[in-house]
Amino acid sequence: PPPPPPPPPVDCAHPLPALPSMERLSRIVGHIVPAAAPPLPPSSASKWEADAKDLGKAQVLRLRKRHFCPAQSISYENTEPLMIVRGEGCYLIDDQGDRYLDTRNNVNHVGHQNPKVAKAVSTQVKLLNSNTRYLHPNVALLAEKLLSKCPPPLSVVFFVNSGSEANDLALRLADAYSGGGDVVCVERAYHGHTRDVIQISPYKFNGKGGKGKPDWVHVVPCPDTYRGPHRGPNAAEKYANYVRKACEDSKRRHRRVSAFFIESGMSVAGVILPPKGYLKNCYEFVRAQGGVCVADEVQTGFGRFGTSFWGFEQQGVVPDIVTMGKPFGNGMPLAAVVTTRDISDRFANGMEYFNTFGGNPVSAAAGLAVLEDIQVSRLQDRARETGEFIRRTLRDMRAKHPLIGDVRGSGLFCGVEFVRSRSTLEPANAEVSVICSRLKDQFKILTTVDGPFDNVLVIKPPMVFGRAEAVKFLTALDSVLTNLGDIDPNKTSRTPT
Repeated sequence: PPPPPPPPPVDCAHPLPALPSMERLSRIVGHIVPAAAPPLPPSSASKWEADAKDLGKAQVLRLRKRHFCPAQSISYENTEPLMIVRGEGCYLIDDQGDRYLDTRNNVNHVGHQNPKVAKAVSTQVKLLNSNTRYLHPNVALLAEKLLSKCPPPLSVVFFVNSGSEANDLALRLADAYSGGGDVVCVERAYHGHTRDVIQISPYKFNGKGGKGKPDWVHVVPCPDTYRGPHRGPNAAEKYANYVRKACEDSKRRHRRVSAFFIESGMSVAGVILPPKGYLKNCYEFVRAQGGVCVADEVQTGFGRFGTSFWGFEQQGVVPDIVTMGKPFGNGMPLAAVVTTRDISDRFANGMEYFNTFGGNPVSAAAGLAVLEDIQVSRLQDRARETGEFIRRTLRDMRAKHPLIGDVRGSGLFCGVEFVRSRSTLEPANAEVSVICSRLKDQFKILTTVDGPFDNVLVIKPPMVFGRAEAVKFLTALDSVLTNLGDIDPNKTSRTPT
């Protein structure tokens, strides 16, 4: 039927006319809105799925180089990049069906394509995905379960999407609590890619393309007891004194320190775990100035250390703010900031904090499945047992392979530093690049390299990595080292992992 004539102008001095009847309203709506959606195409597969399936590795690489910024690196680009299309437990599977043992991906904490996580995400995404302004049981339950793993007085959580976002928010919380001020961070540290956290990440601002530190940032030496200036029994106290001096320097400039940031286990720094007692002393110095202490658990949280659920617990301290990211959603975008009620109340100054996707029901479902699987599958115990086996075996291998300088870490967070001389500690960076490439090409094992000299092999696999996988990796590494031969550093390119 033709649309009805427009209603007469409303006279504000008289009551509004009666609303049209439901029958008439339905006719109006039916005239404007199509009664049925257009039929679906006969095939259940979308066109983009078919297009993606038809793309070979060479085409994907070409498209990526055409459309991506060169600042976005590709693993193993100096040899043969991989096109990974599937995952399963500790393995990644490429477009040719080859299975690669993964010793490096701590993002997929409970294993690639964990069935419990996949089911939780699939079930929830069919029902709803929205923001946290609406009530939903998933995010409330996730908060309760996460906080049950945190020591008091840590009792308030903010859900975000990434570790970078978490550390960015931690900076805001620290400023709100202390009134603003300087930040103390650790040499070689990396806290994320937003503008503000790059400014407290020496790994970035002192690296290629970096602009150096801003005036409000104090950088203290990395508490490295293998290569650093302090290596003896008093190393913790001596390294902590640099934090004390930074606080005093800030005070002399009529400022104060608002926050001290440190990763509980420093991954890009080359798997550095602070000596026992270090954090306790640092926290005392910072809190004496009214600052807060932030533990960055993005790389190491959720039981990876084996002997503790959080890395900071090994130091016998309780931070004021804890940030977490990568492993929480097992690949889904889920991260969090946990803090005290006192700090969160200072932050609630009238300005709303809203994060559209932080803690959405789908990501929250993934987080709940991750926390449950860590407990049910005893993955923290597995990390402790497997990690101890890996480090013990690597230390035994030092007698056979002089390149192995130091073996360190906790749980499934291990580092092997390779040196050409154990007396001078000359970094064997070229050799490590060759080792990584041969592990991939000859044994289908994926590894990663970190440290300021690119000479530390970092082992941080999915937590389902067990004794069998460890034996496979260690046997392959022994073979590569045995047959390494002479490596010319001038003819060896760095392997981006």
